[in-house]
Amino acid sequence: MMGFCILAPVGDAVAKLLGASVPLGQVVLIRFAVQALILIPFVWASGRAWRMRGRVLWLTLLRTILHIAGIAAMFTALKYLPLADAVAIAFVMPFIMLLLGKFILKEEVGSRRLGASIVGFLGTLLIVQPSFVNVGWPALLPIMVAVVFSFFMLVTRQIAKQTDPISLQAVSGVMAVMIILPLLALGSATDIAPLQIIQPDAVDWTLLLGIGILGTIAHLLMTWSLRFAPSATLAPMQYLEIPFATLLGLLIFSDLPNPLAGLGILITVGAGLYVIMRERATARALAAAIAPPVAP
Repeated sequence: MMGFCILAPVGDAVAKLLGASVPLGQVVLIRFAVQALILIPFVWASGRAWRMRGRVLWLTLLRTILHIAGIAAMFTALKYLPLADAVAIAFVMPFIMLLLGKFILKEEVGSRRLGASIVGFLGTLLIVQPSFVNVGWPALLPIMVAVVFSFFMLVTRQIAKQTDPISLQAVSGVMAVMIILPLLALGSATDIAPLQIIQPDAVDWTLLLGIGILGTIAHLLMTWSLRFAPSATLAPMQYLEIPFATLLGLLIFSDLPNPLAGLGILITVGAGLYVIMRERATARALAAAIAPPVAP
């Protein structure tokens, strides 16, 4: 999950660089096409099973649709918002994940972690407020990203132990291309600007390939993590994306959050760190409770 938290902001930074020159639909298409092109030969060469049936197939399709929607919303938000602000606003997602883990997956989530989630959500509102004043409704897009990716991770959790991560990502890449191509054809026929297709220059092609490679590796790492730990444990770790995104925003775009947003980020990160500490304390207490007694 830490690897995902490092690579995901790098991919977001590349998407922000592409936002002014390549239409949204084309960026998303190439991101998933690269994923498929990288992983399909590896699946075949390694003899991994890739055929899916029944519940797993339909959940994989739902996961792919959620993935497309979440990435498209985030890439759109990055056209209007500083990188750190967009990533930080989306961090209402771990709070949503805690609630989904509690009420849908029946995972144990104590009152202290729920209280920390409320504090973290208030911090997120502090980040949204100045961005909303400056750019209007696009400041709310990262909240949509959070909701979509919360369900994306919930679905991933349901199938992670029944599928190979590489095969899952390969099949998802193919599904995404099959979904997006008709949308681009429709966009070209109806002159919908985000769904147009252009001829990128050499620099843009390099960035497009980079975003596909980064996204593929990052989401493989996230999928693997969900096989070995509950979502309530992993979700708070994603706060590590915020300092990485802040550093990248400063180095690449010379952007820093304003004081109010900075305060919101500190509150959000603080709440997340508290949740992590409570998770560790709960795990230690549980381990001590079930440990066999030591003979005198």
